[in-house]
Amino acid sequence: MNKNELSYFHLERDGITLELKKNFDTDTLKEFLAAMPQSAPAPAMYAPQPQAAAPAAGGGASAPASGASGNEVEITSPMVGTFYRSPSPDEPPFTDVGATVTDDTTVCVVEAMKVFNEIKAETRGTIVKVLVENGSPVQYGEPLFLVKPD
Repeated sequence: MNKNELSYFHLERDGITLELKKNFDTDTLKEFLAAMPQSAPAPAMYAPQPQAAAPAAGGGASAPASGASGNEVEITSPMVGTFYRSPSPDEPPFTDVGATVTDDTTVCVVEAMKVFNEIKAETRGTIVKVLVENGSPVQYGEPLFLVKPD
């Protein structure tokens, strides 16, 4: 992981799951993310799926988003990559508008450099809006979901 500057690795094959995580201090993580090349287009096996017009929400531990009613929190992307609402194209979204989330609830994945990183809510509440379209590129710190805290 050090050689390739990975902080997270997830592999599922033949019913076996391998997940490796490494903690970065904030300054190191910001430097790493700033140096990362823009994400390549999603592989054909995970082509973006059309989204319904109904918004989904998410929330993180950041300040309310502009345009929010003022008491929602944002769930933001911790990295540059491609946003996906579900673990694979043939599976339902991790979460949707109206769903209750906790700190450990996985709300989406962000693919970066062929690694699919699970993004946790890191807040408690109800999803009120999904701010990013499935299959869209996202930047570090970009709001992904709005959450109304409990």
